Formats: sequence, C-alpha cells, structure tokens
Amino acid sequence: MTKPTKKPNCPNFSSGPCAKRPGYDVNNLNLEVLGRSHRSGLGKKRLKLCIDLQRELLGIPDDYLLGIVPASDTGAVEMVMWSMLGERGVDVLAWESFGSGWVTDIVKQLKLADVNTYEADYGQIVDFGKVDTDRDVVFTWNGTTSGVKVPNGDWIKDDRKGLTICDATSAVFAMDIPWKKLDVVTYSWQKVLGGEAAHGIIILSPNAVERLKNYTPPRPLPKIFRLMSKGALIDGIFVGETINTPSMLAVEDAIDALEWAKTVDLKARSQANLKVLEDWVAKTDWIEFLAEDKNIRSNTSVCLKFVAKEVADLSDDEQQAFVKSLVKALDAEGAAYDIGGYRDAPPGIRIWCGGTVEASDLEALTPWIEWAYAEASASLSKAA
Repeated sequence: MTKPTKKPNCPNFSSGPCAKRPGYDVNNLNLEVLGRSHRSGLGKKRLKLCIDLQRELLGIPDDYLLGIVPASDTGAVEMVMWSMLGERGVDVLAWESFGSGWVTDIVKQLKLADVNTYEADYGQIVDFGKVDTDRDVVFTWNGTTSGVKVPNGDWIKDDRKGLTICDATSAVFAMDIPWKKLDVVTYSWQKVLGGEAAHGIIILSPNAVERLKNYTPPRPLPKIFRLMSKGALIDGIFVGETINTPSMLAVEDAIDALEWAKTVDLKARSQANLKVLEDWVAKTDWIEFLAEDKNIRSNTSVCLKFVAKEVADLSDDEQQAFVKSLVKALDAEGAAYDIGGYRDAPPGIRIWCGGTVEASDLEALTPWIEWAYAEASASLSKAA
C-alpha cells in the first residue's frame, strides 16, 4: 500500500494524559500565582475559580460538593473507598482493568466481609439487573481500557439506601452523567479536558456527606484520605483549601482548558470523533470495535481489535507483537502516538476521541492505520 502523505496536525491520541485542546499554548497560562502560596488570597482565588468552572460546565446540583484532592482519579477513588465503605454490603462492578483494580482493593485490601462482585469480559458489560442499590455500589462509568461505557443510570433507584460510587474519569465532560443517580463521582483533569495529572476531583451528594458524618471506618486513614476532622467535614476542600500542596501550574492549565470548554460542545465533539471511526470501521473488513454493542460503546477511549484470520489465528503473544509493530510504525512516522491497547486488554489499538481531538485529525489518521496494518501484515507473510 502506498504510504499516505497527509498526517494529523496533532498525532496525540493517548488515552491519558490526553491531547491538549486545539490552539493550546503554555505561554498563554496565567502565571502570576506561581511562586506564591496556594493558601494566599490569590492562590485560594484561583483554586476556587477552577472549582466553580467545573461546577458550571458540568451542571452539578447545588447541594452537591466538588473539591480538589491528591493523587489524580486513583487517589480520589481510594479516598472514598477507605473513608466510606463498610457501613453496609458492597456490590462492585468491573469490565476492564481499573474496575478490576477496585475489586482487588475492596476484597483484598479493605477485606470487607459482605461483597458481591459482578465482572464481565473486555468488550462486554455486567447485568445491571443483578445490582442492588440498597447496598453500596462501586463502578466505572466508562471503562478506559475496554472502550465500554454504562448506557444510562436507569438501573439505579432514586430511593436507594446505599451509595453509588462512580469512577467517571474518562466519561465526565464527554457523556451525559445523571448526577442525582450518583452519590460520589471522581475524575481527573488529564482525560477529557486534556489537563495535567496528579490532581483528582471528588463530587459528593448530600447522602455521601451524611455517610462521612455518621460512619467512622474501622481502619486508620492516611492524612491525604481524610475528609473529616474532629467529627466535622473538612469544608475547605470544596472551596479551594486543598489537603496537600497542589501544583498551581496544573491548576492554571486546568483553568485554561475549562475556559476553552465553555466555548465548545465537548460531548458533540466527542460523538463526532467516534462517528469518524465508526464510518471507517464499517467499510474496513479487518478491524472491529472491542465493544460490538453500540449502546455500550465508548465515545472517548475507543478500543479496536483486529479480526482478519491471519491475525486472529495468531497466539496472544504473536498478536501483541503484531500490534507493537503497527504502533511502532505509526510512531516512527509521526502519524499517531500512544495508540497501543492497554497492557491488560486483548491485543488491539486504542484511540482517544475526547473533545480535545479534532475530527479532521482522525480522518487523517485512518489511512495511516491502513498503511501500518499492510506493513505489519507483509512482515507476517515474510515470516511465514
């Protein structure tokens, strides 16, 4: 196959950290707070602005709290699980690597006595009819490593007795989130916003706050996990008084992304990006979505598998080598960076389609994938 000539203007298709917004320039960041204390009047003002912009863009209910916490989305999820779980039984759901990680933490680290686990293979999703929302429920809204998303929140009762704890890091800003169905939502700036890592966001419903006030977990909590002090909620977390020292450079980077996000429709951009790949897959016989059901197919972390017989019949190790060859060729040409599937996922590629990615770059990418596939397939034939 002839090598394409047109390349994506931005070849960054990583699923985290994700592509910066179109037109991003680090020199445009407001840097007056650098070198100042995050507890100064200016520092608190900028942190509060970052929180307020997120509330506005996401349409967070007025009685929900939103705060900045340490250690990215992972830190936010761990903080919640260690602070809140154990008051009642837990249903934990997993259909990809990060959800499986929460299963491990709940079962093997927290060692809770009453746990139901519901798991599905990559590309599939669990049977929500089995989930009891009168128990606490822990799940990811979008499986970043499987390309599978929750289709809706209809399975969550309005009058539930348990807490719904949702890791929504690759869904927030790109998918419709039914806030009143969720009691805890976590995410980081590095996904749909294309921001920097190391900081997490935690959103709490009134029921989640009541759990914190009325339940003391039977385990020691590290300082960065503590949401309570002397029997009271640490309210400062939700107005910019962070638990530990934040990177004000990362905060300014997030503010830049949020101000841009006010001028576009991130959900529509993400859906348009997915459609570019859907149209391409529909006319390409050697590749398919890992999530074959459109109702659960992610519009951010899009995972694809190679289905042609000459690849599908290879062993897992041979398929991984094939994928690495393809990904390496794209990287060397500067046509696409970081699109290899997650290490625990089935062999394939993963393309970020969040709103910071331009549809025109995806249109330019697909001929390059075809070229790299032909090159890798030719190498297979020579080896045979």
